Amino acid sequence: MIEILIVAALVIWSAVVVFKKVFPKASYSVFSSLSNGCQKQGWTVLAKWLKPAMVSGCGGSCGCSASDSPAKKKPEVQAVKWK
Repeated sequence: MIEILIVAALVIWSAVVVFKKVFPKASYSVFSSLSNGCQKQGWTVLAKWLKPAMVSGCGGSCGCSASDSPAKKKPEVQAVKWK
């Protein structure tokens, strides 16, 4: 019985993570409305936990950096010289 609960929790958690990655704007609106509903019921801790983070950067979840600092360049791979 416990195994079923653990597997169900992992499947639900994975579905939420994929939903946030694939549909960022829809997930923002869904979690925002859930947070507002919990706030109206008086469940402030759950409302804070469900409240989505503010979007920074381009907001399209395209992988661009949220900060303005330039990206670090990777060092070039150099060939090994044998003596």
